[in-house]
Parts: sequence; C-alpha cells; structure tokens
Amino acid sequence: MGVAIRTAGEGDRELIIQLLDEAFQDDPVSGWVFPEAEDRRAKHPGLMAAFTDIVLAAGRIDVTEDGSACALWLPVPAGEDHGSDAEDAGPSQVREAVDPENERIEAIGRLTAAVHPTGRAHEYLWMIGVAPGRQGEGLGTALIQEVLDRCDREGLPAYLEASSARSRKLYERLGFESAGPALGLPDGPAMWPMWREPGAHRPS
Repeated sequence: MGVAIRTAGEGDRELIIQLLDEAFQDDPVSGWVFPEAEDRRAKHPGLMAAFTDIVLAAGRIDVTEDGSACALWLPVPAGEDHGSDAEDAGPSQVREAVDPENERIEAIGRLTAAVHPTGRAHEYLWMIGVAPGRQGEGLGTALIQEVLDRCDREGLPAYLEASSARSRKLYERLGFESAGPALGLPDGPAMWPMWREPGAHRPS
C-alpha cells in the first residue's frame, strides 16, 4: 500500500497526544476511565500525554508521514516482572499527574500489568491510534506490520491488549492469538491479552 512511516521524536509530542486523544475519545476503555463525556474531554488529553512521554523515553513511537496514525511500542526484556517495585509506582504516578481523584487511572495500569506475560523478551504494542476520519484505510495494519516484520527477523514475540472486538479481529489477522482469559474491568468493558510468536503467518 506504500504507507510512509517514520519514528516520532520529541518534536512530534503534541501531534501524537492530539492524535491519541481523538482516536480514543470513543474507545470503550477510555469511556470506562472517564465515564462522563465532559470530564473525558477535559482530562483524557493529559492521560495520553503521560503515555506519550513514557514511550518517547523508553520505547518507540511510529507515525505515518501525514500524521494520521501512530503506534506506541515498548521493548520488554526477558524476565521483567511487571509487579516489581519500580513498575508498581508507574500507575500511581500517572494517576497523580493526570487526575489524582480518579482511581480508575491507577487501576487499569495495575490490572494490565498483572496479566502481562513475563519470562521472554518481547515487543509490547501499548497503543495504536488512527484519526477518526482515516480509520478503515489500513493505516493501523501498516504501522503494526512494520514492527512485526522486525520481530520476525529478530525472533521476537509481540504482545498487546485489544480494547475492542473490532481491534481484536485485526490483531488475529496479523498472527496474534489469545494469551489468556479476557481481562474484565470492574463494571466495565473487557480487554483481551494477545500474543504473537515470531513468524506467525497472516492471511494473504
């Protein structure tokens, strides 16, 4: 399809934050974290900014050249324990920075960390966002495949949590499989842990 992709830098920070905010305003998980629409419009950008800063510092953000889609990846070393003290502070720090009164910001970080696989180095697709007017054009697939091709060359698995049934189907087409039972957010939607072995074939 010829989608032009580049690695985002600090100068792209505001672009990435705005893109993620627009892409996830109607996402089931974002709606659970911020149930009130007005509150979500006000505070959701701050949460996306926190995520963007974490990945700019410790991972990699790929963005389409036209700024219409981005993918946030974190490399996870072998044997990293997501319940460790260092990891433990992350969700509470994000909550404190974004909305100290909102326990769900911290809860989602702890819940996803608790089911994150350990023991093997892998690439973690934390988030992928496509501008609302550009969804369905294959941009997300192109972004993900860019990294999956590298994973295949290097023999690395990949992991993610799908936040909707629609995204789950996309990931299955790219070779991801269920990595355990669905993670049910308290009184909220489900998230699906998914794992992809290197070299997993996708349908043509």
